[in-house]
This record gives sequence, C-alpha cells and structure tokens, in this order.
Amino acid sequence: MNRQLVVALLTLATVFAGIPAPAVAAVDQAASHQTATCTFPVTVTDATGTDVTIAEDPERVVTTNPSAAQTMWELGARDEVVGVSQYAMYLDGAAEKGNVSGSGGLNVEAVIGLEPDLVLVPNSSYNAEPDRIAQLRSADISVVVFESGKSLDAVADKTERVGRMTGNCEAGVERAAEMRESIRHMRAALDGAERPVGLNSFFGYSSGSGTFISDIMTTAGLRNGAAEANLTGFAQINEELVVEMNPEYIVVPDHAPVPSSPAYNSTTAMQEGNVIVIEAHKLQQPAPRAIEASEAILEAVHPDAYERYRQLETESATEPDSTATATTTAADATATAATATDATEATATTESSESTTESDAPGFGVVAGLAAVGAVALLARRR
Repeated sequence: MNRQLVVALLTLATVFAGIPAPAVAAVDQAASHQTATCTFPVTVTDATGTDVTIAEDPERVVTTNPSAAQTMWELGARDEVVGVSQYAMYLDGAAEKGNVSGSGGLNVEAVIGLEPDLVLVPNSSYNAEPDRIAQLRSADISVVVFESGKSLDAVADKTERVGRMTGNCEAGVERAAEMRESIRHMRAALDGAERPVGLNSFFGYSSGSGTFISDIMTTAGLRNGAAEANLTGFAQINEELVVEMNPEYIVVPDHAPVPSSPAYNSTTAMQEGNVIVIEAHKLQQPAPRAIEASEAILEAVHPDAYERYRQLETESATEPDSTATATTTAADATATAATATDATEATATTESSESTTESDAPGFGVVAGLAAVGAVALLARRR
C-alpha cells in the first residue's frame, strides 16, 4: 500500500470519528466601520471555543473542504476565494484557485503563501488535522472552524453565517431563506403522503440519525431505515439488518457502487429497480446544493408531490420579495460559527459532471473508518 493511500485511510478514519464539537456562542463586538450591509470588525466563537476576530471585510478567503467552497460559490463570492482543496475542483473556476491540498492533507505552507484574510474550516477538516489548523492560527491567520451540520436547516444557518463573516450578508440571508423556503415547500407538498423506507448506502455504511443526509431523505418523503434501526451517525450496516429492513429505495452517491449482494438483491428496492443515484457534492456535502439532493429523491419517490412542490416554488418566486434586509450595525455586529453534506434511477444534474471524492458526512468511528479499505482505495484512484 503506497504512502498516499495510507494517509488517505488514516485521514478517513479520523474525519469520520464523530468527535463532538463544543457548543458555539455569539460574542458581541463593537464595529468601527461598515462595508456594504456587513459591519467589521466582528468576533465569532467557533466550534473549537476559540474567539476569532475578523478585522475587515475579507478579500482573500481559503476553504479547506469542498462544502465551504461550494457555499462561497453559492453566495456569488467565488472571486473572493483564493484557495480550495483538490476535492472542490468540480466547481466552475475552482481550477484557477490555489490548491491547498498536500499529499498528507492540508498544505499549511500553501495556505500561508496565499496570504488569506480568513480560512473557513469545516468540522471534518479540523478533526482530521487539528495540529495544522493550530499552525495557521500561530501564523496570525483568522481561522473559523464550523460544527458538523446535522440537518438541512443547520446547513441554511451555516450559509447565512458564512455570508456574514465574508462580507456577503445579503447573499447569505437570501440563499439561506431560499433553502428554508424549499424545505417548507417540500414538507407541505408531502402532507399526508405515505413514506416508504429508504436506505443510504456508501461502501457498506449508512447515514443514521443525527446526520444531514438523514434529513435530506426524510425531507424528501422517505423514512430513514438506518435511523429507525437505531443507527446513529455514519455507521456500518450489516446485511442481516438490510434484509430485516427491506428498504423500498436505496440512495447512493454517484461515485460509490450500487450495493450488490444476496441480501441487498433481495430487497424491494433492488427487485423493483428503485435506486436513486445523486451527485456526491449534493448528497454528501453540507452546503446549499444539498437541497437538490432532496429534490431528486422527492421526484423519484413522490412524483405527484414533486409537481406540487414545483408549483409552490413557482408561486413563491412570483410573490414580492419578503426576505429580511441583512443590515448589521455596531449594536448587533455579532455572528456565530455554523451550528450544527437502474430502471428507475434518478440522477440529479449540475453544472459539472465531475463529483467530489471527499465528503463532510458525519460520524465514522475510527475502527469503522479503518475497515473501509476498499472505499479509500477507490477514492485514491479517483484523485
């Protein structure tokens, strides 16, 4: 096994260790000047309990994981991003940014060389490499670590906060409001609908309760079989449980294989060809495009409800804009880090057909991560 694969394997085990982050709290900070609708300086307390002061509207932002990069793109702020990880290259224009990935993970020297005003660090990056994040802070760089998002609402909250911290208040409020409205519309469209059992599959693992992928599924009208079987986080699932669960739908990211074994092949999902394949950057990254993963599931499982959902979205788009104005003053210049990514195959579409091979999916235990040798080997080949 080559060194890169060993490092990838150890990183995977650590990324999905499910280490809980400390609770975040807002910290008031008097503002000395105002940029657009955001006021700086602003101080946030991030998921590590660190108070981070962002002195001015950041002009140079580095993202260490694709979910943070996707969020910046969705805010229309890609021009502010100077560095991304290698797994964010599916984003239009990302190849023109500095690559902050190294053979062993985050390249600290590359990040420092980009002279960022702010570094956005999703929880999975921090759990994998806390020492490297500490090095960035020692270099006097503002670094904000986010908690793991456990629901679509939490992803919307994080989107709004990223906008606040990067001087894109209005875009953050508007994009988050769009996400929350889509969530409400899906739930309204599904009112009274019967919900079949679904199972998310990823190399023998599944998303149980307390994961944003579980929320993606239930928002779209599925019951999460893994959660109902008392699995929590991102956990290995045995085939006996699959047979007992007998899911009617199986949901997989496009870079993972559709499960194939006597146990899986006996399920209603496989017998009826109910496999929903969704692009990984929508299903496995806690970022704004996760809404599109729910939409893809809703369309495949509840086509009538999906039409109603689209009608609600259209009606909402023609109504007067009621989004709150994102103006921040000296008295309320506060922010927090994110709280908290076959026959009837349904595939979500995107600007690029390339999918990421890294996710912010929560919850591998260390032992479980080490068991995922086959998964890591496939990921290494795709790098």
